[in-house]
Amino acid sequence: MSGCEPGESVGAFLCQAGQVLRAAAIESPRLEARLLLGHAMGATPEQLLRDSRAKVPPEAVARFGAALAARLAHVPMAHILGRQGFWTLDLAVSPATLIPRPDSESLVEAALEALPDAAAPLRVLDLGTGTGCLLLAVLSERPHAFGIGVDRDPAAAALAARNARENGLADRAAFLAGDWDAALAGRFDLVLSNPPYIESAAIPGLMPEVARHEPALALDGGADGLVAYRALAKALPHLLVPGGIAVLELGQGQRGMVESLALDAGLGLLGYRKDLGGVERALILAKKPFVGPAARD
Repeated sequence: MSGCEPGESVGAFLCQAGQVLRAAAIESPRLEARLLLGHAMGATPEQLLRDSRAKVPPEAVARFGAALAARLAHVPMAHILGRQGFWTLDLAVSPATLIPRPDSESLVEAALEALPDAAAPLRVLDLGTGTGCLLLAVLSERPHAFGIGVDRDPAAAALAARNARENGLADRAAFLAGDWDAALAGRFDLVLSNPPYIESAAIPGLMPEVARHEPALALDGGADGLVAYRALAKALPHLLVPGGIAVLELGQGQRGMVESLALDAGLGLLGYRKDLGGVERALILAKKPFVGPAARD
């Protein structure tokens, strides 16, 4: 590769991989090269930079080659590594679930702000739980809370249960495979959901990491992107205790339409929260009666 030293050192492999990734229009090619080589060698990116002249073992070369080929085919980095950070958690990921994104942390922030009592014995529900990221993040901050996560894909529910175990939260979390609220009885203080909200026709035009490798079940919101929100608006009044809070993730530009669905269902609007990119990402609702942003029964 042009400008790269020859040989089988860490530095040589990083330089060559960075150039290949850049040519494939992969964002942050040098960082991704370090992540891929570190994964192959069982080392952190920082360790690689400290010892750039070390020789890459033959078995790691093979693993690195396979990982690099997968990334060039636009397999998401999280799927190659098998892990993704979210909030303060380290989560296992798989093709059965959406990859947790920093944008979704705005839902966790909104929920914690709306229910600020850290000692409250909250009952939490996460509909469309995926990796369990939303539910587990809230449970990690509310040590007396208990939660249930529901996903239509049994593989996703199983992965979420694994994440609960690996993050020390299994004793306060349960996961079910089901269609929204169909298998549930009882009411909750907090309902979280990151539902499918992409318009069906828009999915093929998404970046290939998403369109080809993330589950359509978790992306496809129907012709107008609102199918799941209609189901949630119908279910939430029966799922929430009086004064209970619901926090829903929104797609860009969907706030007004989802607000209307919620208000028509008799829910109260508490506000919204923007993500770091300035998108109105978290819609905060309450079951009446409520008083203020932290309304309780």
